[in-house]
Amino acid sequence: MTNASTTRALPRAERGAPSRLAGATGLVVAVVSAVGVWACWRLFVDTWAGQQVEWAALQGAQNWQGQLWRVAERVLDVVSVGFIAVVLLAAVLIALVRRRWSLAVQVAVLMIGANVTTRVVKLVLLDRPDLGVEGTWGNTLPSGHTTAAASISAVLLMVVPRRIRPWAAVLGAGYTAATGVSTLVGQWHRPSDVVAAVLVVTAWAAVSCSVVALLPSTRDLSAPAVAPGSREQRSTRRVTWALVIVGLASGAVALVALQTTWAHRVALDSRADVLTAYLGGAAGVLAASCLAFALLLALMGASTAPARAAAPSESALDETS
Repeated sequence: MTNASTTRALPRAERGAPSRLAGATGLVVAVVSAVGVWACWRLFVDTWAGQQVEWAALQGAQNWQGQLWRVAERVLDVVSVGFIAVVLLAAVLIALVRRRWSLAVQVAVLMIGANVTTRVVKLVLLDRPDLGVEGTWGNTLPSGHTTAAASISAVLLMVVPRRIRPWAAVLGAGYTAATGVSTLVGQWHRPSDVVAAVLVVTAWAAVSCSVVALLPSTRDLSAPAVAPGSREQRSTRRVTWALVIVGLASGAVALVALQTTWAHRVALDSRADVLTAYLGGAAGVLAASCLAFALLLALMGASTAPARAAAPSESALDETS
């Protein structure tokens, strides 16, 4: 004879089963992101052509800075050590209130790991050779401001309830892109610095998702399963695809602009050339931000998804337990 407690135990045990595919996918994403950081440095920092193209982007930012800096400066002023500490504390408290002890550790590791990694990569592991291009003042890849903004957004994406994640992803992508473009407007960073910073955070978040997927003890077994085709699942898919579409569209603009400026790299001095490089860099930042958060949204959903959806009667019992 099966009682209610036995009925509840089965789906919970199944929801605790690790997803090897999700875990492996997260690790692959982390490795690809790390390689992407190196590729950004190798192409845009370690070559004369890359430095020349990004110098043109900075010239475009200077020429068309205008009123944009007033907005950009306010965005950048938000990012500080104090702000990072407050967000980290708030994220940990949210995790603790939800009784997600392992999640509290994960968000701390993500936030600290990403920001420390950026500092180490920028100041220790990589350098900027002097290849005769103007504006050589040392290595600035990855961008610290963008890393902070992206890690804050990723941490909040992790700790909010599952039904809110899609909108947290949209806000996170928007805030990350706004911060990255603002550093370009202020000529604090080059486009590759910003893209590399997004990749650093993506790598750490992907590792965190892998841990959640592969270790049953880190998963949230108290949440009811999401039924296939539910409103929550449809909303997540719509938002994910919207971010992908925006990311791919802006990425296409960035590639066209890069191809154009790369072809003219010997003499990038006309207003049209520097404007193309500037707008292309901003489009690349938007593309990286949107695609990164679409990917993180999908990874987080996969890493916490049940092995199979619970039956209606089982789900009802779970929600009342």
